[in-house]
Amino acid sequence: MKGSIRISEIFGPTVQGEGPLIGRPTVFARTGGCDYRCRWCDTLYAVLPEFREDWTLMTPTAILTEVERLSSSAPVLVSLSGGNPALQPLAPLIEQGRQKGHTFALETQGSVAQSWFAALDWLILSPKPPSSGMATAWQALDDCVAAAKSGTQRVVKVTVFGDNDYAYARLVASRYPALPVYLQVGNSAPLITHAGPGREEADIDDLMQRFRWLVDKVAADGWFTATVLPQLHVLAWGNRRGV
Repeated sequence: MKGSIRISEIFGPTVQGEGPLIGRPTVFARTGGCDYRCRWCDTLYAVLPEFREDWTLMTPTAILTEVERLSSSAPVLVSLSGGNPALQPLAPLIEQGRQKGHTFALETQGSVAQSWFAALDWLILSPKPPSSGMATAWQALDDCVAAAKSGTQRVVKVTVFGDNDYAYARLVASRYPALPVYLQVGNSAPLITHAGPGREEADIDDLMQRFRWLVDKVAADGWFTATVLPQLHVLAWGNRRGV
């Protein structure tokens, strides 16, 4: 279907568990497909082609109908995630949704810039650090920042597993000094791994130990403009999907 969007799942309302909108009631529309293969990706069911049969082609109208069913037709924050949602034709969805009073936040690694980023309320750029095994396309990331324009809230969010990732986050922050920076610890034990199934229970002790390490690192460094976050949804619900 021309103009259809490949959807992995739509769920909520729940709260956003990451980034600048953490704690905000949200409906998630997760797209299927990604141009990256991060070693520690925690949503491989929305990335790997072997899960393609679980994805559904939906029109913007059908997606909004489901969003409004979940929100009881009340205006709500809609989080567009993936995979990489920037690969999908989301402009009509955003336009129709904003006419109904919804606000839109999109999270992407910043590998593909789209002109319709300017229609978003929030663009959350999450470039992938060395632990991901992916190389950053800096020009593409620059293009994403430029595409969002001044009417869109633009922020950077970097997942940190260790010292190399932390150094990468400092590099990203220095490249985009006007953008707020959010740091969060990653989930080392997701539901699905590249080696096969994981488990619904998260390794909370590991998450909290690395969160404390990251807080201490930022404090010792005097990096007082950064915001350090846990993965709130993982702490609350583990690796369960749809919450």
